[in-house]
Amino acid sequence: MTVTSIVSAVTEKLVARSASSRRRYLDRIAAATAQSPRRKALGCANVAHAFAACGAHDKNELRNGDGPNLAIVTAYNDMLSAHQPFERYPDIIRTAAREAGGTAQVAGGVPAMCDGVTQGEAGMELSLFSRDVIALSAAVALSHQMFDAAVYLGVCDKIVPGLVIGALSFGHLPAVFIPAGPMTSGMNNDEKAKVRALHAEGKVDRAALLDAEARSYHGPGTCTFYGTANSNQMLMEIMGLHLPGATFVNPGSELRDEITRAAAKQALSITALGNRYMPIGQIYDERSVVNGVVGLLATGGSTNHTMHLIAMAAAAGIVLTWDDLAELSQAVPLLTRIYPNGSADVNHFHAAGGMGFLIRELLGAGLLHEDVNTVMGTGLKGYLSEPRLSSDGLTWNEAAKESGDRAVLRGATEPFQLTGGLAVLKGNIGTAVIKSSAIPKDRHVVEAPARVFHSQDELKAAFKAGTLNSDVIAVVRFQGPKANGMPELHSLTPCLTVLQNRGLAVGLVTDGRMSGASGKIPAAIHVTPEAADGGDIARIRDGDMIQIDCTTGTLRVLVGAEELAARTPATADLSINETGVGRELFAAFRRFAGSADRGGSIFEVA
Repeated sequence: MTVTSIVSAVTEKLVARSASSRRRYLDRIAAATAQSPRRKALGCANVAHAFAACGAHDKNELRNGDGPNLAIVTAYNDMLSAHQPFERYPDIIRTAAREAGGTAQVAGGVPAMCDGVTQGEAGMELSLFSRDVIALSAAVALSHQMFDAAVYLGVCDKIVPGLVIGALSFGHLPAVFIPAGPMTSGMNNDEKAKVRALHAEGKVDRAALLDAEARSYHGPGTCTFYGTANSNQMLMEIMGLHLPGATFVNPGSELRDEITRAAAKQALSITALGNRYMPIGQIYDERSVVNGVVGLLATGGSTNHTMHLIAMAAAAGIVLTWDDLAELSQAVPLLTRIYPNGSADVNHFHAAGGMGFLIRELLGAGLLHEDVNTVMGTGLKGYLSEPRLSSDGLTWNEAAKESGDRAVLRGATEPFQLTGGLAVLKGNIGTAVIKSSAIPKDRHVVEAPARVFHSQDELKAAFKAGTLNSDVIAVVRFQGPKANGMPELHSLTPCLTVLQNRGLAVGLVTDGRMSGASGKIPAAIHVTPEAADGGDIARIRDGDMIQIDCTTGTLRVLVGAEELAARTPATADLSINETGVGRELFAAFRRFAGSADRGGSIFEVA
């Protein structure tokens, strides 16, 4: 199946740009493959340490058998609703491995922090860097070289990108990602947003706000809005790293457990010990990266992935750029309306046809590469199916050919809009991204005077003091990776929403991040270069007119070039961000972090 000319052109440029770094990566994993299975070459004391705590059956297999050994890398903790279901998974996986003639061990755990808990708090300044810590932790887990394949248990914001980076550093190992699924639907997302806005205005108390939040986030599983966590899960399926249809099955169900068993067995079936060897380094290539970008755009996914996709690709020697995303965005239609792009949640999306229908439509429109490697070994056509339980156990049925709810999910011939859900903005402030799909069309262009802040707390204080009472574009700077770790500024959404609901022209320009659930405020985020790295966002002054224009892809401060260049850039006292809540441990991360358009990573880019 051929792809459209734009998808083809972007892919060809990506291949050419990445040629040397990708070749080095493939050579590296080929060398590692030649030494597999490495555990057979370990010293007797080494391998004895590795199976000392195993039960009799597994110990005998690891000592004398020829079956594959599966690594479990888990982000389990029971504070995060999305990761709490993973508590049971290792036992399920170990049993499935034995049934398949192999063994499985928990190789290690990785940290999993929740941006929902740390929003507006100092801990959020560790959030972006936790992705790279997770990658490092996954590498430590696999460094024992006892394994023939790995399964990765992770769901949320930085966890999955970090696990992917870690998995790609062991690119010679097959890898299957196993999700936990979304929690069942709770309070309507629009109603929750209304309560947040009322609380920001002082019209409802904390008890009412907490009740609304508790009815929204009420059980095991991911939050049901389409933020970074659920964008992660979409990406893993459309890139062929999940089993087909595995992404949005709710936790705690028999179907979810059977999918987990099948995922473990599938990972063991594609090791170098058999004849269906398929390592992650061969699955994750330029075509699958383009497929991931297309999926993100078609679903109006999280803006955080404008960084994560680049950092993940770099780990496989692939040089993805924001220009690639912008070019594809002009060719990929928006096919979903899931909160914050609409009122539905991911359970509604799944019921309307979900991933199988989405992939069918994008393939049919020539927007996805079908001829890719996947953990199923079937190409992407193998993902036009969904799991079901029958008397014969787990089966895969043909995915829906028609949307069950056109208000939530549509075909490629009747999209919600002709272009993707994200846009790249460029101008004399720098380069930024914006989640255009969440913004009503009458706000795709906004022009207003700047009000400059050096922290989100300053902005919230101004709102509470009543000094934000006219058209305004809030400039919140010194929020980039080098300044303070690039926290999300989602806690600003309620007060900015209140201003916009009063009929004011409102926007946000920042070198920080917004949540994957960024709302309906025009927000030019990830501004690069950041203020702490010499960016011109540091030259903006109160009262300067700023224009955010999604239609032309521009972000400008309406000041003459000579005047702007002559201004002395503002500085900020960042010492408050250097200690407390563990921030002192991340000083090296802030010092060496790359720019947002290169993934905001501490790792050397391709």
